[in-house]
Amino acid sequence: MDIHEYQSKEILAEYGIPIAAGGLAYSPEQAAYRAIEIGGEVWVVKAQIHSGARGKAGGIKVCKTEGEVSKAAEELLGAKLITHQTGPQGKICHRLYIEAGCNIEREIYLAFVLDRANESVTVVASAEGGMEIEELAVTKPESIVKIAVEAAVGMQPFQAREIAFALGLDKTQVNQAVTTILGCYRAMRDLDATMVEINPLVVTKEGNIVAVDAKMGFDDNALFRHSNIAELRDKSQEDAREMRAADRGLSYVGLDGNIGCIINGAGLAMATMDMIMHAGGEPANFLDIGGGASPERTTKAFNLVLSDDKVECILVNIFAGINRCDWIAEGVVQAVQQIDLKVPLVVRLSGTNVEEGRKILVDSGLPIIMADTLKEAADKAVAIWKETTGK
Repeated sequence: MDIHEYQSKEILAEYGIPIAAGGLAYSPEQAAYRAIEIGGEVWVVKAQIHSGARGKAGGIKVCKTEGEVSKAAEELLGAKLITHQTGPQGKICHRLYIEAGCNIEREIYLAFVLDRANESVTVVASAEGGMEIEELAVTKPESIVKIAVEAAVGMQPFQAREIAFALGLDKTQVNQAVTTILGCYRAMRDLDATMVEINPLVVTKEGNIVAVDAKMGFDDNALFRHSNIAELRDKSQEDAREMRAADRGLSYVGLDGNIGCIINGAGLAMATMDMIMHAGGEPANFLDIGGGASPERTTKAFNLVLSDDKVECILVNIFAGINRCDWIAEGVVQAVQQIDLKVPLVVRLSGTNVEEGRKILVDSGLPIIMADTLKEAADKAVAIWKETTGK
């Protein structure tokens, strides 16, 4: 689960990370009032969306008067921002963060990420802040500092100092940097975060260190331990289909194709999508209904897949081990009867109680296309999709 910049900053501030004064606004008038509250002569109006590279998309504006703040807010609220992270569909800005400007002398990149290969938290830092880390890795790989943190021990002050010196900070700024680095690690550890990123972490002309931007991501499976974090979820920033799936306990990722997929098991789902592509079609989604799919769960999966208007054919591919083919078959029949299915349906069942499952489908009298193998199912799904749509 991702959260907004202002929410990340509020969390990090509790762990001792210095941030600039700021406030939330939902209207131009409120934005101007926030600027007056904050005081000063320069303010930054920031669109709050779940994406990086907002500045390149026009989502961050520097203002020098309350009138400019109001005008910037008018332009950003309700606007669709398209970045390389959002894709062409973009994300709508519903709220703004108004922040005091800083006298920036230099910018630093700082991030804490899970290194699954080494089973540890890895600190990634660079003296070249303000850029995407992917760009830095290509253009200036020598500027990137990496330190692995042993999980059983936790991050130690000497590691934080090592990072601070590697970033070329002045000796008067090292203590501030150590406090910031250790605070970020504690926030990640205590809250089951999967990522903490500050880009940029700036050094001001006054010699202070300030987190100008912040991003945090959290492990969905650990949210039951952190109700205060779970409440920060902004559903307006999520794919509506993926949000509905998550609320129903289904693993779903929306894609751009036309053949909807209902599969049990992530590996089988990936193989099925590959086979659809190999047969000349394109999958409309990744959907794993899990190993214990009941008829009711299968019906929910059908409704979810059909909520995508692009779906023009459905392929159900079940390899039953823990699951049972007769349960899935009952769910397929129940779903088709309830929702008045108007697109072709191809079903491939294999595994536990497969004969009983196939008999249920045949006896239902519904126009279900049967297949024995994955290749046959993919070929039939693509063929019937082309035949019915003329595409």
